[in-house]
Formats: sequence, C-alpha cells, structure tokens
Amino acid sequence: MNLAHNKSRLGQNLKIWSKNFVPNQNFVVSQYEDLTSRLQSCKQAPEIAQIHGYFVKTGLDQNPFNLSKLLASSVHNIQYAASIFEHIQNPNLFMLNTMLRGYSMSDDPKQAFGVFNNLRARGLLLDQFSYITTLKACARDHESAAILGLVIHGLVVKSGHVLFINVKNTLLHFYSVSSKIGDAHKLFDEYPHLNDLVSWNTLMDGYLHVSQLTVVVELFRQICRNDLKVSARTVLSILCAVGDLGDLRAGEFLHGHCIKIGFYSNMNVVTALIDMYAKLGDIDSGRRIFVEASEKDVILWNCMIDKYAKSGLIEESIDLLRLMKLEQVKVNSSTLVGLLAACAASGSLTLGQCIADYVEDEVLALDANLGTAMVDMYAKCGVLDKAIDIFQRMESKDVKSWTAMIFGYGVHGQARNAVTLFHQMEDEGFRPNEVTFLAVLSACSHGGLMEEGMEFLERMVMEYGFSPKIEHYGCLVDLLGRAGLLEEAHNLIKSLPIQADATAWRALLSACRVYGNVKLGEYVKSVLIEMNDEHPTDSILVSSTYAIAGRQTDRINKEVGNRSTGNKMKEAGCSSIIEMVI
Repeated sequence: MNLAHNKSRLGQNLKIWSKNFVPNQNFVVSQYEDLTSRLQSCKQAPEIAQIHGYFVKTGLDQNPFNLSKLLASSVHNIQYAASIFEHIQNPNLFMLNTMLRGYSMSDDPKQAFGVFNNLRARGLLLDQFSYITTLKACARDHESAAILGLVIHGLVVKSGHVLFINVKNTLLHFYSVSSKIGDAHKLFDEYPHLNDLVSWNTLMDGYLHVSQLTVVVELFRQICRNDLKVSARTVLSILCAVGDLGDLRAGEFLHGHCIKIGFYSNMNVVTALIDMYAKLGDIDSGRRIFVEASEKDVILWNCMIDKYAKSGLIEESIDLLRLMKLEQVKVNSSTLVGLLAACAASGSLTLGQCIADYVEDEVLALDANLGTAMVDMYAKCGVLDKAIDIFQRMESKDVKSWTAMIFGYGVHGQARNAVTLFHQMEDEGFRPNEVTFLAVLSACSHGGLMEEGMEFLERMVMEYGFSPKIEHYGCLVDLLGRAGLLEEAHNLIKSLPIQADATAWRALLSACRVYGNVKLGEYVKSVLIEMNDEHPTDSILVSSTYAIAGRQTDRINKEVGNRSTGNKMKEAGCSSIIEMVI
C-alpha cells in the first residue's frame, strides 16, 4: 500500500521539487561531477529529493549511471528508493542489487525475495552481491525463507559463487541463525580452505544459538590450535558459552587469556567478563573487573547494576546507582529496568519505591521500557493504583506496556478491566502478541469469564494467526475447571495438538478438588505419576478432593490397602499421627 501510494505521488512531487529547485549556500551545483559526488554524502530524504528533482528538470534522470547513484543514496529510505525503482523500465544488475541491499536492511526483508525472483526472471547473470544481499534477507526472516535459502545454496554451488568466501560465510550465517546447525557445519567442512576467522566465529555463534555449548568450547580450542588470531567476537562467544556451562576454572583461564592477548581494554569484552562471572556465581570477581576498568561507559555501569539485581543483591545495585550519580554518569532507562524487574520478582515494594522516587527526582522520561518495568513492578508488588497511574502517564507505549497492564488487572482479580484494556489496545492500533493473549486468557481464567476466554482463544488463532502454546491451553483448562466443566476440560487436554504439561493437568486436579470429583482426580494424579512429574501437593489435592466429596474414609482405606500390597511410600499430607491411629 505504501509503495503504491509513493508511486502515485512521485510524479507530482518531482514537478514541485524541480520547479522549486533553487541552489542555496549549502547546496551549490556548479557542475555535473559535483552533483553526483554530493549524492554519496546525502543522508536525508529532502536532500536526495532535491537532487532528484534537478535530475528530472535537466533530463539527467535518463542516464542509467545517474539513476544508479540516486538509488544507492536512497537505499536507507527504502520506500523512496522503491518509488524511483518502479519508474525504471530496464533496471540493470547494479540497480537490482541496490534494491536487494535496501530490502535486506529494511523492516520488511522478505520484499527482497520478490526482487531476487525478478532478477532471475530477467535472465541477468547474478554476481556475488546478488546472493549475499538475498541471503542476508533470508537470515533476517528465516522462518519464511527456509526454502529460498536452500535454492540459493544450490544456485551458488552450480554457478561457482560458493567459492567466494563472503558468499560462503553469508550462507553459513543463514544456516546458523535458522538453527540448521548440521547444515552449517557440513558447509563449513566442505570448503576447509575457505574458512577464515569469520567462518569460525559464525559457526561458534550458530552452536551458541542452539545451546550446544561444549561444541563452542571445542571450536575455540581448534581455533587456538590452528594459530588463528582471535577477534573480540570470538572471545564474546566463548565467554558466553563458559558462563552458561558454569565452568569457573575455564572462566578464570579465559579471563587471563583476555589480558594476555590485549582484549582487557575492550569494553564489550569487559562487559562479557562481568556477565560470565555473574553466571558462575562469582559476582565479587565481576565487581573487581568493573573497578579495574580504565573507562566506564553507561553500558558497563548498567551491566554491573543488572548483575547485582539478578543475583538478588538489590541493595548493592541501588548503592551502585547512587555511586553512578556521584560519578556524574547519565542514567538511562536501561539502568533501572533490570532493578525494577528484580524488585517485581522478589516483591520488594520498598526498594521498588526507592527506584520510582529516583525516576521522579531525575525527571526521567517514562518511555516504553522504563514505564513498562514500573507498571510491572507495582502490579506484582500489589499496588495496582500506582501501576495504573504510571501506565496513564507513559509518554510512549508498546505492546509490552499494554500486556503488563492487562496482566496487572488479571492478577488483582479485575478481569473485566483486563478485557476492556485489551480492546482499547486494539482500538489504538496496537497488535497483541502471544504473551498479550496469555495475559488476557489468564485474567479470564481467574475471573471466571468463560465466554470471553473462549472468544479470545478463537481470535488468537483465526484473526491473528498464532498457534496456541500449552500455557494458553492451560488457561482454558483452568477456566473450564473453575466453571465446573471438568469433563470438557479433560477432553480438551486429551485433544490438544501438543502434549499437555503438568501445569494443565494440575489445573484440572485443582478443579477436581473444588467440585469433589474423586474419580477424575485419581486419574489425573496417575497421569502425573506416569509423566514423572509428581509433586507433594498432588496428594494433598487428592486428599482434599475426598474430604470435599465426603469420602475421607475411602481415602484412608485406600492408604491401608496400598501399604498391605507392599507400597511403603508415605504420601505427602498423611501425617504420622494418622498412621498411628489406623
């Protein structure tokens, strides 16, 4: 729609630009060479449009070289570039590659696929840049580009372009981000003479992406054995892997290695070292690295504050925040988001209020990130009124902001308000995501809004195209159970397209307790045992189910029968006093 709109207005705009084109002090066109060279330095659309208007007025737009320069300058404003491209009758390879590059960097990378198919349909001989830019677009939208990526792999092998190291590395990157790590490693092994450090780094990142951490470590060892000079990117990958593996000894070795090879002054590496030690449970070593850092930017401060908060050391985080202020380092929203999340998780309203006061004192803007974190903190700490106040005062909101407020209403039992806010979000043009639907379904579940809950699940699938996860179905099971529709809830679990987890079954068991359905409750408990996910509360729920059904004697007799058949395991909730009585 935007492209068609731009196309229809382009002719009118060009007339205006060419008619009103008047050279000024900042833009003097003394000769043709000066004009085309200025295109390379143009960053803003109005500057490019001014030169474009001059091209149209003087007829220079008929020259393919000029159009190519114009497209290349417009590539960061893809809609404007597309409006120019639409008027080119016979685009050459450079022009098509330029559009591929623009779309690969845009918010809608899959548009590049159409340009690539157009390029092939014209019978033009593709070069390495055609493949590289298209593969980059595939990597950014790999879910819808899986087949095209395989097609390009075949094409580059057939044409010989796979022997260009940049083409091979870009293909390697596509497979890595698509979680096709087996295909990535196969490609890596097929052309060992083409593997440079970028190839090794890309493969390491791929294995890191699929959490095969030991392979990342082994690849790093191979890099060292091959005497390749590692880069900061190599070090960042191995530090992340070692931190997730929990290998403190390896982490200390890498720390020394970073000092030895001269990366200790690299801010990204220093930040990664702090992150690694925090994962390894050695926050004190992370603090020493922070103190020893010769330069500290706001990212490093944020990292140290965040790691303290995630380690449960919230007071230390706040002390560091005060020190940050004394050092006159400007705080941003990211500094406080991690702290607020830690307060929300721990229910620490006092410390959360300290951070909120700090926001007020520093007159920080309530942007989407900071505002959402404050809404979430107040809602989880039980102060819904303040959460609502923050939400209404936020200068900008995103879907996460709306989701946090919907969740807040839900956990405070205000299901109707959660539903109303969901509809308001849609009315204001925000598209809900899967987490938003989970929040509103949970609210409907706790509020007993059966009809609304069923409607939201249907809209999630039919209108928005999401595939419900077990958490969404779990809310529906809970909703049916709370309404007393136990058999319907049971049938729903059995008919799920994905295997239900213990949460859904346990929600049904809780409903069995409420309505005293002993038979179904016993069955659900047996299912949990078969899943090897039994919990002491399951036996308590079943015992309560018998009590509510007025069948406590049956429960005791069953316990005695189990013991007589050799089952000596004492159920949770069955006290030694009862054992003595019977």
